[in-house]
Amino acid sequence: MLLTPRLAVLLPVWLFLSEVGAKVPRVAHPGSKQAKYLASKRPPTTSAQVSGSFTGAGWSASAPEVSAPYANIWQELSNDEAADVIAFLHNQTDLNLTAAADAGSWDNSIMRVEILTPNKTDVLPFVDNNQPEPERWARAAIWVGATIEPYVIEYQIGPLPISSDSVLTSLDWLTTKGTTYQRNYDADEDLTSEFMYNVSSSIQDIVTDLLNGTASGSDDDDLDIWGIDPLWHPTPDTTVQWVTFWRIPSSIFDGETLMPQGLYFEVNTTGRDPSGWSVIGWLYRDVYYNSTESFHAAWEAGELEKSTLNLEGPWIGSDYRGPTTKVGENSTMWASEKAPPVMVPPSGEDGIRYKVDVDNKYVEWMDFSFYVAFRRDSGVRLFDIRYRGERIVYELGLDEALAHYAGNDPVQSGTAYLDTYYGFGPYAFELLAGYDCPTYATFLNSTFHADEVSTTHPNSICLFENDQGYLIQRHSDDAYVASTKNIAFTVRSASTVGNYDYNFDYTFYLDGTIEIVVRASGYIQSAHYYGNDDYGYHIHSGLSGSMHDHVLTFKADIDILGTSNSFANHTVAPVTTSYPWSHGMERSTMKLFRSYLDNEDNAKLFWPGNAHSMFMVVNKDAPNEFGEPRGYRIMPSKGSGMHATIQNSSNLLNSMNFATHALYVTKQKDTEPRASNANNDYDTANPVVDFAAFFDGESLDQEDLVVWFNLGMHHVPHTGDLPNTVFTTAQGSMLILPHNYLLHDPSRDSRQTVRIDYNDSGVQAVHTFGADFSNGLVNLSSVVPDFWAYRGDIDVRKFPYDPQHPYNDTESIV
Repeated sequence: MLLTPRLAVLLPVWLFLSEVGAKVPRVAHPGSKQAKYLASKRPPTTSAQVSGSFTGAGWSASAPEVSAPYANIWQELSNDEAADVIAFLHNQTDLNLTAAADAGSWDNSIMRVEILTPNKTDVLPFVDNNQPEPERWARAAIWVGATIEPYVIEYQIGPLPISSDSVLTSLDWLTTKGTTYQRNYDADEDLTSEFMYNVSSSIQDIVTDLLNGTASGSDDDDLDIWGIDPLWHPTPDTTVQWVTFWRIPSSIFDGETLMPQGLYFEVNTTGRDPSGWSVIGWLYRDVYYNSTESFHAAWEAGELEKSTLNLEGPWIGSDYRGPTTKVGENSTMWASEKAPPVMVPPSGEDGIRYKVDVDNKYVEWMDFSFYVAFRRDSGVRLFDIRYRGERIVYELGLDEALAHYAGNDPVQSGTAYLDTYYGFGPYAFELLAGYDCPTYATFLNSTFHADEVSTTHPNSICLFENDQGYLIQRHSDDAYVASTKNIAFTVRSASTVGNYDYNFDYTFYLDGTIEIVVRASGYIQSAHYYGNDDYGYHIHSGLSGSMHDHVLTFKADIDILGTSNSFANHTVAPVTTSYPWSHGMERSTMKLFRSYLDNEDNAKLFWPGNAHSMFMVVNKDAPNEFGEPRGYRIMPSKGSGMHATIQNSSNLLNSMNFATHALYVTKQKDTEPRASNANNDYDTANPVVDFAAFFDGESLDQEDLVVWFNLGMHHVPHTGDLPNTVFTTAQGSMLILPHNYLLHDPSRDSRQTVRIDYNDSGVQAVHTFGADFSNGLVNLSSVVPDFWAYRGDIDVRKFPYDPQHPYNDTESIV
């Protein structure tokens, strides 16, 4: 079967969709042969594994309630809203829609519906000046298959709720190319899959000999076939793809991306008529054969030396191994079976120190408040982040995630994922209490609407407060010691996009700092080792760690005391100078040089070497009492920021301009809400949104500014990435921190501070500043997670809509 990359998972039939599926593969409709085939490969889910009833509220202690100051206008469509929008679309006869459950690749159908994020210029009068609430609109992506040149197109629908005043209009104003029309060159997945299997079957003798398996499309196949993403277009009218063979695991562990087999073929799949498709050539052990006949002749002549195969074994599983196994024989891990230290809230629920409006996903903790939203493309987003009553960030969230590979073979060389195409939202599965998050965390649900089904992931966002394990402040001398606990608050989610698990944290600190952290785990997508020495390490019998860059682009719409802001660069630089007191002698020293970005033409930035520059968003019109502009600084924390190694990608062309630099500054525009678009991957030469078009020389002096920054890692997998990459090394983070914003360190306002006065006679006084301390007994069994309460998805069919009879399809890719 043809699978575009990352077969790490086997999805339920309904979830295996072009707009919902992970990189495995591009299946557009739930009834496709490919979707059914993959679903059949997954071990069955038992009733015990999905026990527990859906409550819609989370499985943990509830946080104290608070009423949001206004409704969450960024919140995703409700199930009823989504159903009404879908029904409205079906009533638009010009769209010629077929119900998603019945649609094939030659039909027109609804791919997804979601909230159209309201424009900032409409929101601010509402939230700041008590003006009317902005209208609520939806957006919809439509699959147009009933044409010889299929495409995807987006519309806006509103105002909501649906009424006689609601209309369907173009969403072209949100693009840089002037239209949401995006040509789909891979619309016929069933036919493409069948073609690939037929090619494989035509050389079954070779496949059996070289790979010891079959790839014919039958249920008992040992091998899968999938390859590059995105597809290649040597000319605008030609579609070419390289594919390779991967061994299918027989166990529950989805380690297929660890088992490439080293045989590749190139096909021309231009157009929708399979009779015009053809095999261009084959590649084996770095030798290219320009036809199936020449490849078969070389095999018959005994010219093909066999490569080492990557076969399934315990090495692909993530279970406990221990010292009785070969790989763990030198391990001691003394007492690892004993329960480790755990976090517990004092006094149970009464000890929770944050408040949540669950319905509006509004949170208050210490001096921070914000709204949580959720998007199909990018997962969690935060809006209207306020600190001490003042907005500091209007919007904060992921915009795009690039994983660009390299290798000696055409599949690795041709792989460059744009993960919003597959979406972080559909794979933000339930978090595991006691592991992903503390058991005392508050859990929220997330929902997305695709292919006329509304899917809720229970407990997929967690909120919790915890001790960071180091102090935020400390000082001592011969008379006293003073310390302040470093307590922080985190919003966390995790998304398994194909083989990779991404963990996202938004963490708030007592000093007014916000930290954005991304971590990666899961299975690497590997390469066959033959000829790949320059692109990775030899890490298993026939395996090379395929080098790749992860670049995750975030948007931070920072507002400092209003929307009139400037971007400052304060640089520490060496100088030689003399002073009135230096008696005419020059001294080697350093000075602070201050400047501002004038316009967007010079607003594509790298982090300076030696971290000698400080970048910050300031309000020049609102200095503090010492004359310094108040602002917030942005700086890397873990890692050193990130940008792509490959600057002119042969794969992504005009669709990766968000990854060429470490950070960018633009003037905020309602027409430029995202650095990318989920449909860019269909035609990377002609993206719906080309980030480069944002930079058109506009002034950045006291304007409403947006900072776009990249996190990620250069990943050259090594033996320690088997079976899974670990979060400890694969992570990056960014700090947004106050800079001359207040007149003191705001963590001084936390009562979790102690000062002990002492002298030679001992402790003379203890100052606890009114703080409470833990007391009483702790029931440790209360923090042991209930693993049997873990649930799958909650699905509600939206067309035809019957909210009283939801159906449950709990197979998922985790």
